[in-house]
Amino acid sequence: MNVVLLGAPGAGKGTQAKVAAEQLGLVHLATGDLFRDNLKRATPLGQQAKHYMDKGLLVPDEITVNMTRQRMEELAGARGFIFDGFPRTLEQAKALDSLMSDLGQRIDRVVYIKVSPEALMERLSMRWICRQCQAPYHEKSNPPKVAGKCDHCGGELYQRDDDRPETVRKRLDVYFAQTAPLIEYYQKQGVLREVDGEAPIEAVTRGLLAALE
Repeated sequence: MNVVLLGAPGAGKGTQAKVAAEQLGLVHLATGDLFRDNLKRATPLGQQAKHYMDKGLLVPDEITVNMTRQRMEELAGARGFIFDGFPRTLEQAKALDSLMSDLGQRIDRVVYIKVSPEALMERLSMRWICRQCQAPYHEKSNPPKVAGKCDHCGGELYQRDDDRPETVRKRLDVYFAQTAPLIEYYQKQGVLREVDGEAPIEAVTRGLLAALE
């Protein structure tokens, strides 16, 4: 089985992808991990990606697709894959379908972890990180015992630029603009299922596994 997980930043798809992959015996294929691995090993694809990143440019879809192809070919005996972080756009979805066809496979199920923009704003804009040990905190669900200080090492807590409210709002606007046609694309293929991403984590996992049955 090959699965695509869709979800906005803060929807929890990375966490859910790991759990589902472990329970179903699938390979969790996260494009962020692919990039880091290729950059770390200075592979030809990693060097191509670095060329664009150093200039502050978006890495072309072709490079991402080729990294994905390479990893799938390396793991040709796997029972299937859960794609996390790719595709993000309609063009990428079509490229992934083409890749799967080349490999004699297909996308069997696409699960959209649906979370409202308001809930995503709350999740993302209230996140804080310890400067020293990188422990994560959340103003509402996991606040520190002393405001601004890490419970573990006493380090200063700070908010990443990506988590500032104005930045979060822009990230979400871009995500929903890109994802709307993607959802329609997979709906037409009859492979899309939705899961309530605002439920407790365990309930989201149960919903995801049920959608993959």
